[in-house]
Amino acid sequence: MAYKVNPDVCVNCGACESACPVGAISEQNDKRFIDAGKCIDCGSCAGTCPVSAIAQN
Repeated sequence: MAYKVNPDVCVNCGACESACPVGAISEQNDKRFIDAGKCIDCGSCAGTCPVSAIAQN
């Protein structure tokens, strides 16, 4: 199960994008988005999010 960004909580800081080892995170509509097809479920993004906006879907 891929991780997902909650857009209501995301502050678009980019910490998650930098932490992703496979480049599954990009910016869309001033928020971060995780491509479920690329996500390897490692959790690196969730561990670095300062506002806890990322959780497993």
